[in-house]
Amino acid sequence: MKTTILCGLLLTGLFAKAQTNIDSVQLIKDIRTLSDDKFEGRRTGSKGSRMAQFYLLDRFKQSGLQPFNKTYEYPFYYQEGDKQVMGTNLYGYIKGKSASIIVITAHYDHLGIKKDPAGKDSIYNGADDNASGVGSLLALMSYFKKHTPQHTLIFVAFDGEEEGLKGAAAFVKTPPVPVNRFLLNVNLDMVSRNDKNELYVCGVTPYPALKSFVDAAAAKSNTVKLITGHDHNEDAGDNWISQSDQYEFHKLKIPFLYFGVEDHPDYHKRSDEFEHIQPSFYYQATLHILNVVLAADKGL
Repeated sequence: MKTTILCGLLLTGLFAKAQTNIDSVQLIKDIRTLSDDKFEGRRTGSKGSRMAQFYLLDRFKQSGLQPFNKTYEYPFYYQEGDKQVMGTNLYGYIKGKSASIIVITAHYDHLGIKKDPAGKDSIYNGADDNASGVGSLLALMSYFKKHTPQHTLIFVAFDGEEEGLKGAAAFVKTPPVPVNRFLLNVNLDMVSRNDKNELYVCGVTPYPALKSFVDAAAAKSNTVKLITGHDHNEDAGDNWISQSDQYEFHKLKIPFLYFGVEDHPDYHKRSDEFEHIQPSFYYQATLHILNVVLAADKGL
């Protein structure tokens, strides 16, 4: 019942007004689908991960994303103890007027099936972490297919983030185009809920030239506060620079902006379910992200 009410709000409330840049119904459908039990928590190398890949491949095609070398699928391998695990990054591009590139990323993997304290198998669905980032990625993909960007945009759904940024490391090691064409990485990881209505942007401190793009988006009417931070040396454990896939770009001195929320009680718990996302926050956060990308696309 709660799910029905929330989705109804998307159609009849705030989202029925003039804001048409993002398809709110599809945004909610994507996060709800990717965090469903049938994907078994999307652990890298699992059957559930492969099912999630099939869903994303269909969405890539529906959105008109162009593949590199006639495929969206790029496997990579890593060791987990004495076992070799295969992960799969999924990516393609939307051609812009410039050959320079903005890379927009979100990881689709999560923790899979784990034992709960009673020894029972439980599915960790990772609705906020990170079905939410992938849903926003897909929304931006659909927008830019209809609105040609200045720069070419590569959209990447990373695998293996929870295993130590494995997919991002594989991507920058064997990129589809030379990394010297990458102007910016925009990474989305946990963007669908926050009780204080705060969405953070990490990356402005090491790359201050990006601040104007964030400020331009923050100035637009929005119920969600867009805040810079979590990227100072003195932040210690609250420094997010190395805590998601943008770190692999940063190590190559490629500027980044990482969008995320501060940890909530369901972080990395089986309770990180679709029912706990905040649809209004999620939609407005995705609009913020879109507006930052638009400002960067125009200003870089």
